[in-house]
Amino acid sequence: MIITLRAGAPPETVASLAQGLDAAEVPFRDVTLAGSRYLVTSASWQGAPDLFRACAAAIEAVRPFATEYQLCTRAFQPANTVIDLGDGVVFGGTATILMAGPCAIESEDQVMRAAEHLVRTWGIKVFRAGAFKPRTSPYAFQGAELQGLKLLDKVRRTFGVKIITEVKDETHLDVVAEYADIVQVGTKSMYHFTLLAACGRLRKPVLLKRSFMATLKELLQAADFIMAGGNPQVILCERGIRTFEPTTRFSLDVGSAALLREISHLPLVLDPSHAVGIASLVPPVAQSAAALGVDGLLVEVHPNPAQARCDRDQALSFAQFDALVPRLRAICGAVDRTLI
Repeated sequence: MIITLRAGAPPETVASLAQGLDAAEVPFRDVTLAGSRYLVTSASWQGAPDLFRACAAAIEAVRPFATEYQLCTRAFQPANTVIDLGDGVVFGGTATILMAGPCAIESEDQVMRAAEHLVRTWGIKVFRAGAFKPRTSPYAFQGAELQGLKLLDKVRRTFGVKIITEVKDETHLDVVAEYADIVQVGTKSMYHFTLLAACGRLRKPVLLKRSFMATLKELLQAADFIMAGGNPQVILCERGIRTFEPTTRFSLDVGSAALLREISHLPLVLDPSHAVGIASLVPPVAQSAAALGVDGLLVEVHPNPAQARCDRDQALSFAQFDALVPRLRAICGAVDRTLI
């Protein structure tokens, strides 16, 4: 249930309402989004008419919900959430934002070569690369960390692009947020609730990847976790889930992606690179994702994929990416969108 509070509601009446919820042992969150204030309770609570009448001076509306995710749904906000980063980079409108770059920052030469090709050849406006890498193996490359963030800052200053990069946990969230235009919460961190809560205190966009073992309900609850902290700028990302099929790295859940666009007002991005994990399959999967009319695509591109220190099997070469972009533009145009 979401209780919308009136603008300028008497503080003593709001306090009485909160005390009434506490007395009824109803957990709730006091949430402020876009200047409006809400008390958000569990969906299982059916309400208390006597309490609502007693506190009517503070209440603008009461909306029951059937799901445990509420803030991210169209039942709460019918219109798309629009996230405008400036320079024409808008999520939630009629554009599909192509975010490209290497999986991990390895060296200045590597990251600058990738950025130069992507920007000079195709006008890419959002550059993706990881400085902090949550690798499963403790012996795998864990990322260039702070030095990598500094290289991303050089990319931004040199080429005028926006930066999306991943955060592993809350210990370095502030420094990642300092360098990133979009903070990415990866698949392995979707259940990291202290990190989600910290992202809720940010005042910049957060791209939330679906865990490879998560249901849609769990993904949307994680999105609500961020929004309940006061940050409405959440971008959902479908990146493939683990199924019984071992041939591809994961299975891209296209049906769930289509459903997400129907039930949630948040922008939706697809990650074909992680979904299949095989470079030759990334272009056709990216094309199918574009046909869904999503708000963005994450594609891994490396100057020399064979030498990549992270996810080399799924990284596109410059030539592969060059062949893909015109097809994506044509597909986006066919579904009344513009590839940016």
